[in-house]
Amino acid sequence: MKISFTTGLSALVISLLLVGCQTSGSTENESTENERASSSSVAEGSSETKEQTSASEHNHSHSHDDETEQIYKGYFEDSQVKDRSLSDWKGDWQSVYPYLQDGTLDEVFAHKAEHGDMTAEEYKEYYNIGYQTDVYRIVMKEDTVTFFKNGEEASGKYIYDGYEILTYDAGNRGVRYIFILAEEAEGLPKYIQFSDHSIYPTEADHYHLYWGNDREALLDEVINWPTYYPSEMDGRGIVHEMIAH
Repeated sequence: MKISFTTGLSALVISLLLVGCQTSGSTENESTENERASSSSVAEGSSETKEQTSASEHNHSHSHDDETEQIYKGYFEDSQVKDRSLSDWKGDWQSVYPYLQDGTLDEVFAHKAEHGDMTAEEYKEYYNIGYQTDVYRIVMKEDTVTFFKNGEEASGKYIYDGYEILTYDAGNRGVRYIFILAEEAEGLPKYIQFSDHSIYPTEADHYHLYWGNDREALLDEVINWPTYYPSEMDGRGIVHEMIAH
C-alpha cells in the first residue's frame, strides 16, 4: 500500500540539548537527551543536539560501568565504533508520541523540570516536536522493515549502508547506523538511520529513527527524532524507563 513518509521538521541548530535519554542527555536526543546545555535530558531521541549524543534514555538494567556511561553521553574513540546489523533492532516497536499526546509522559517532563532549566510545559513542547510522527508502529524481522501508518502497512528489505559519526556543538558525539532500501518501492523511505546511544553490536531497548530519501539531509536532522520502545511495554513502563535515566 502506498504510504508517504516525511522526516518531519527541517533541521535546525539547537544547542540546548545534550542529554536525551538520560536525565542527562541524547538524541534522543535524549543527549539527546541532554538537553539545553547539557543539563537535563533532552532528546530521548534526541535530537541530539545534532543528535546530540543521543545520549541515553535508558538502559533497561539501569546499571552502567564508567565506559558505558561515557559512551551514552557521547564520549568515545573512533576505534570503539563497530558495524551493526539490523538484527540489533529486531522486534515489534511502538512510538512514544501517543503517550505524550494523552498525558502519560507528563510525569517524565515534571521530573526533567526538577533537574533542568526548562519548565515541565516547556519540556513537553520540546518533546512534542521531537517525538512527533504518524508512524505509530514498526516491525523489524531479519532484513525486512514494516511501517504502520494510518491503518496501512508497507514493507521493504533494507541493507546496511555503514555508519556516520556526528559531532555536536556541545562537544560530544553520536553515531547514526544507516540502512538503504534494497529495491526501490513507492511509499517506502530510501534510507533509515538509527540512533540508540550505542556504538557497537548490542540489542537495542529503545531507539530514535530518522527516515527519508536524502542520506546527507537526514544526518542534519536534529529537531524531529521519532522514538520507539518495545510494543509490549505499557505507558507506565515507558515512564519508568525514561525517569530511570
